Amino acid sequence: MDEATLRIGDTELALPTLEGTMGERAVDISALRKETAYTTFDRGFGNTAETKSSITFIDGEAGILSHRGYSIEDLATKASFLEIAYLLIEGELPTVTELATFEAAILHEATTTTA
Repeated sequence: MDEATLRIGDTELALPTLEGTMGERAVDISALRKETAYTTFDRGFGNTAETKSSITFIDGEAGILSHRGYSIEDLATKASFLEIAYLLIEGELPTVTELATFEAAILHEATTTTA
């Protein structure tokens, strides 16, 4: 990936660039304070990614919140609790057959008692 250069007075700092989950580009400023004693100011964190994630995407300005490519709004309104549990564990929503198997396993564990 490319590199960005930040100049503060006579000091130049090379900063690595990254590519986000949805292809957006970012400048990694994690060394800024250590190297320059400066910090950044980003009111409301509108231009700040808190962490690098390959599974979650957030774009507040566009109203996008997704997990593994699925809209959180769609998951909340169209998927069952167990479908979402399967997604969190397996990384994909289940097929009808996978969901039936998963539901049976959950039911078995929920009704099994130990002495």
